[in-house]
Amino acid sequence: MLHWARKPRPYDWQHAALGAETAPLRWHPITPSLPHSITPPPMPLPKISAIICTHNRDAYLGAAIDTLLDQDFEDYEVIVVDNGSTDTTRAVVEARLPHPRLRYLYEPTLGLSVARNTGAEAAQGEIVAYLDDDAEASRGWLSALHKVYARHEKLAIAGGKVTLLWPPGRSCPPWLSTDMSGSLGAYDLGDELVSITQPGLTPRGLNYSLRKAFLEEVGGFDLKLGRVGKNLLSNEELFMTQQALQGGWQVFYVPEALVAHNVAPERMVPSWFLRRSWWQGISECYREQVTGQAGIQQLSWGGERFVRGLYKSLKYLADPAQRFENFLYAYGQLGYLLSALRGLVRPVSSSS
Repeated sequence: MLHWARKPRPYDWQHAALGAETAPLRWHPITPSLPHSITPPPMPLPKISAIICTHNRDAYLGAAIDTLLDQDFEDYEVIVVDNGSTDTTRAVVEARLPHPRLRYLYEPTLGLSVARNTGAEAAQGEIVAYLDDDAEASRGWLSALHKVYARHEKLAIAGGKVTLLWPPGRSCPPWLSTDMSGSLGAYDLGDELVSITQPGLTPRGLNYSLRKAFLEEVGGFDLKLGRVGKNLLSNEELFMTQQALQGGWQVFYVPEALVAHNVAPERMVPSWFLRRSWWQGISECYREQVTGQAGIQQLSWGGERFVRGLYKSLKYLADPAQRFENFLYAYGQLGYLLSALRGLVRPVSSSS
């Protein structure tokens, strides 16, 4: 089982204690029929904690926060975890900090999984809902998520449909297939509620929620998965879904929980997809290693997939999108195979 990392708590700018001035003492008569002091009732805890983990995305962050502050749901809080940003991220958040729902945390240790765990530890809600810093939530996002959690007590993970927002004047390039648009965050399993039974269909991390009790049960997000700086490690959501299903929990696709994802111009080039596929291969290899599937057989699996992808890229030579999709698949297997070889030399413990 994983364990929460123990480190100094990040600074909470919204709820930091302010220096209180001492008021002059005044004497009042005590009336026996009245209490000596009246304690106001405690504020109810939020039902959902909406969390944005961000690293140097000030151009998109403001819109993401604004969509969360404009939800049609009532009982929620918004937490922004600044993961070591060096741009104007803090200023973007501070401009909105008068809002009573909003909290700001600074997490200096780089890593998406680190930031997610920091946000979850600070969250007061029973449900934690993660929105990417370059995404925009529909107004009914939290309402849709809360409704399904309230109806299914064994629901551990839920996420919704994701559409893509292309940069102004740009559209989907001809070499990008529908399946590969999933690398940009697109996710659509239809218009009906779907119970996920295969980890490969897990909701996208940019529109992703968990029951906090389950997240604590598994010890949080694995710190060896998830992006760190510029590396594109992934599969942390897939691994989380695998743990949920093995533990008897449920995972749902909720179409009404709609989110739109901004496609950054720098991602609309083949080289970005090559890097993404390489890291996807590495991530998949690590996931197999920590679930006890490591071994010499990984070389056979990766080699067979590499040959299959290369063959299909030649088969679809006349179709740019299909050709590129299969070439990316083959290329990703090289990252997988390299990681598998390293694992044979330095095995990864399944309990780490």
